[in-house]
Amino acid sequence: MNALPESCVSAILSFVSPANVCRLSLVSSTFLSAADSDIIWARFLPSDHADIVFRSAAPVEFSSKKELFLWLCQRPLLIDGGRKSFKLERSSGAVSYVLSARELSINWSDDPAHWIWKTLPESRFKEVAELRTIDRLQIEGSIKTNALSPNTLYGTHLIFKVSDRAFGLDLMPLETSIEMGSWVRQGTARLQHPDQKKRHLEGLMYANRLEMVRKHWEAEGDHRGGGGVPSERGDGWMEVEVGEFLVGSGGERDGEVRMSLREVKGYQLKGGLEVEGIEVRPKSLVQ
Repeated sequence: MNALPESCVSAILSFVSPANVCRLSLVSSTFLSAADSDIIWARFLPSDHADIVFRSAAPVEFSSKKELFLWLCQRPLLIDGGRKSFKLERSSGAVSYVLSARELSINWSDDPAHWIWKTLPESRFKEVAELRTIDRLQIEGSIKTNALSPNTLYGTHLIFKVSDRAFGLDLMPLETSIEMGSWVRQGTARLQHPDQKKRHLEGLMYANRLEMVRKHWEAEGDHRGGGGVPSERGDGWMEVEVGEFLVGSGGERDGEVRMSLREVKGYQLKGGLEVEGIEVRPKSLVQ
């Protein structure tokens, strides 16, 4: 390998993953020098990276493609007027997005009797949506598949918090849906209050109503069970999976992914949900 021109070594390294390029840079001085080449890191950056940087809400300063790649891996980049955030996965270069609450379609979100918009210091976005009270909850979002990485399995997650004053959120599961063209995957998800004692008390208070609604669902033939359970994130928020989908490399790259969460059958009042957005992030690459 030491006999090959550096440009040739760089071209070879561009066919491995970013993580492997970093490992190979430790092998020899030839690899180390080639590993800084723009030839490599331009391949790891998404094809629309120049447009992404242009859409940034704040200046992005870099002197090389490698520096830009690492910058986009280390922190979320706010784009489109601060309504979305963009990031790259360091090991693979796969793209991820967070659609802010303002970027989502939330029923009655423009009515302060049902939702209020507020600022939280722990949010990456200027505003988050807080549910005051509503009986029919619907949250929907969408993203173009050509904005995502090809040959990648993606997961979508609602990013949220449950306030101390929350009520009615976990009495019935949310119905979830992921749609790509004619392909549809449905499931359920739960918005559990972190206070187990409060969840138990709500269960006792609404036991009769829960049983009545459960029988109604069974009569309609809706047997979706289980569902996603919330987990804590490292940024102080919670998340629950809406579903997953595969972005290939063919014609589906020109489509759109639509994701939704709904609870419209229970008709009980609910409140105290704080929504930051929906994250669309890679789960694995498909060979």
